[in-house]
Amino acid sequence: MSQAAIDETRAWVERAVIGLNLCPFAKAPHVKGLIRYVVSEARNPRQLLETLVDELKALAAQPVDGVETTLLIHPEVLNDFADYNDFLDVAEAALEDLDLEGIIQIASFHPRYQFADTEPDAIENATNRSPYPTLHLLREDSVERAVAAFPNASTIFEANIATMRRLGPQGWAELQQTCSEDIRCEKSPDDSR
Repeated sequence: MSQAAIDETRAWVERAVIGLNLCPFAKAPHVKGLIRYVVSEARNPRQLLETLVDELKALAAQPVDGVETTLLIHPEVLNDFADYNDFLDVAEAALEDLDLEGIIQIASFHPRYQFADTEPDAIENATNRSPYPTLHLLREDSVERAVAAFPNASTIFEANIATMRRLGPQGWAELQQTCSEDIRCEKSPDDSR
């Protein structure tokens, strides 16, 4: 499951996050190989918190030219979005306990992501819908540099909503299917060479 989760998440980053330009800052660390993909085997929130703490410490200790950002994928825990959303408070408390506030921030992605005041099936929610529940650990310095280099950073959210509305639910479903199919095709033998 670990490698499959990484492969599918990487395909999502390439096709959706970068391919649809949902995050204009994602391409550079991706191309440079500075995104760390970690799959947690946690089966409950306590175990996930332990993994999160380890990954926060690891990112803080690592030079930026080694790892710029970490995607902590946790397929076996917090599959219910309400539970996941509640866990974000625990994650933020861990940042504070480790004195990493202002150094690292946590962004949230989930297969059933739902922004406040939206319907569950609203296409806008797809901007934060990943193949698996995922905590994205970002260096504050990297975010600040990226925002400074992007003149209209405040318009990204609105642009993403417009992109999703143009794509529509069917287009989003097809993109997700393509990511999954590509992973399965890479894993299956194509001939008997």
